[in-house]
Amino acid sequence: MKQTRVSKDELFSSVSVPKALLTMAVPTVISQAINLIYNMVDAFFVGRTGNSYMMAATSLTLTMVMMNAALGNLFGIGGGSHVARLMGAGRHENARHVSALSVYGAVAIAALYSLLIGVFMDPVLRFLGASDATIDYARSYTLLVVVAGSLPSILSMTLAHLLRNAGFSSQASLGLSLGGVLNMVLDPLFMFVILPRGQEVTGAAVATLLANCISCIYLLFAYGKAGHSSALCLSVTEARKTSRGDIRNILTVGVPSAVLTGLFDVANICVNMIAAAHNDLVLAGMGIVMKVERIPNAVNLGICQGMLPIVAYNFASGNHRRMQETIRTARNTGLMISAACIVLFEIFAGQASRLFLSTKAGDAAAALTTIGYATLFLRIRCIASPVQFINYHTSYCLQAMGNGRGTLLHAFVREIVFYIPLMFLLDRLFGETGLAAALPAGEACGAVFALWLLHRWLKQHGTNRAEKKA
Repeated sequence: MKQTRVSKDELFSSVSVPKALLTMAVPTVISQAINLIYNMVDAFFVGRTGNSYMMAATSLTLTMVMMNAALGNLFGIGGGSHVARLMGAGRHENARHVSALSVYGAVAIAALYSLLIGVFMDPVLRFLGASDATIDYARSYTLLVVVAGSLPSILSMTLAHLLRNAGFSSQASLGLSLGGVLNMVLDPLFMFVILPRGQEVTGAAVATLLANCISCIYLLFAYGKAGHSSALCLSVTEARKTSRGDIRNILTVGVPSAVLTGLFDVANICVNMIAAAHNDLVLAGMGIVMKVERIPNAVNLGICQGMLPIVAYNFASGNHRRMQETIRTARNTGLMISAACIVLFEIFAGQASRLFLSTKAGDAAAALTTIGYATLFLRIRCIASPVQFINYHTSYCLQAMGNGRGTLLHAFVREIVFYIPLMFLLDRLFGETGLAAALPAGEACGAVFALWLLHRWLKQHGTNRAEKKA
């Protein structure tokens, strides 16, 4: 047990920064990429029907599905980052209490979310922009993926975050990747073989639910096995021993992290509402783009999630030089990837959009119009990729160092002060083109504010030893 623990500590504390970041980030990037495909595969196969209204329905439900990620961050990143800081401070027993509480907290919040969506499903879908032509499709998808599927989805993400922050990045990534691979296999089976024609959205939802459940079972097994040689724990008794101070530290980071992702979902709700006000085809086109543009986001989130435990550990141990080197290395890598993605999207925007909607089935004219919108929107919105990464990177740095207040402030300013007002303003001035342009404009403003926050925090704490209570 001791040898395994020491090896994880050495990875965070003494292995060269590029190698440590590579070790932690590569499995995470791979799992993010596979899960990106997993989240996109429903849209891809729905697009094979050529039905723009099915595509619009899955776009509407994306906001509720992404809320699972926000709730997974509450105890996953909140608990996981605190576990890494406790390990850096040598407080492994406290880390066991925190990890156990985080698991059961995730179960409770998932059950509550499922209940609320189940009770208020139709009003929520109408609020998100569902029309008479799309609500039946959206309802069937929501019932299976959100109402029935939130528990395995949120618990899987929480377990993966905890595993990653304890140094088990490969196991976390394998568990999440398993769900993605299964969904890719099961989607066409349920959509085009098992269920009758016209039930493709329901088939996609069934496949997603089954994939999430199997992924969750594997992660529970991996988590339990890792607990024999680490600070991870599933004991209810250990969870009850969590101190009020530790609970406060979980929530100090977890709540802002959840709010950050939640506000991102709120922004997507506004995008969908504005797009739907134009017409269902604009909504479908924007839905395609919001999936395609997640390619650089997935890679960059993988880098940030791999970086977080290294930063947290070294912040708590007082090795600020190593912490800042990790921050710089991750930032430079993410910016290079973002720049490359801009070039690729500008060149291949049309081809990328056509992947998600067939023009040979269903209403070909509507499909071509939808692809036209998607191509235009993608070429505009992809410009946001580098500044969007700066926002992610800075937020994860602040979370790693336990600065929940800064994370919350950044999330609020980024989405509420800049992005959402800009989308309404630019849409009013320039129509759907302005709506697309709001993303790079809002993210650029948010990135400037984020860099100022991080600089101020590092200046304040760069030469001080981490607080013992971290």
